[in-house]
Amino acid sequence: MALVVLPLLSTMSTAASFMPSGARTSQPIGHYEFCRAYPVDCRDKASNPGIVLLSRSLWDAMQDVNNSINAMIEPVTDQDLWGVEEKWSYPVNKGDCEDYVLLKQRMLEERGVPASSLFITVVRQKNGDGHAVLAIRTDRGDFVLDNLESKILPWNKTEYRYLKRQSERNAVQWVSIDDNRQ
Repeated sequence: MALVVLPLLSTMSTAASFMPSGARTSQPIGHYEFCRAYPVDCRDKASNPGIVLLSRSLWDAMQDVNNSINAMIEPVTDQDLWGVEEKWSYPVNKGDCEDYVLLKQRMLEERGVPASSLFITVVRQKNGDGHAVLAIRTDRGDFVLDNLESKILPWNKTEYRYLKRQSERNAVQWVSIDDNRQ
């Protein structure tokens, strides 16, 4: 799949289509420990990040990855699977939200999506629970791949409260999200 990467300053969508990032913030402890176990997967992303052109082939790849991982992985808590409260890992057949995200991120990178366009994102659900989703930055805005939702949605069309995400330049750096939506 050949992808077109546009310069970050050249966007075709409105600013509301993109998650407004804020100041640098803390890396989730589970991600920190994941990066110690898988350092190659936590390398710098890009010195000059861009956004990918949302083509039919990219949309199909996003749909395929989201649907196949959601169907393949059985949801289970880290406590039930590993006996610990928080452990980020690549799932084999069971995992929790961040495990889905890690596998989706890896599979999209294997299909040619640049790492600088893929962000592990931490959100709060309507019930107050924490959750992780994968966001992909395209020329039409940021879209969310989620294990709780089969449809890929623009970030601002979900019911989540966005808290923080990976930086587009460095996988171990995280930035806050200024989510001012009602």
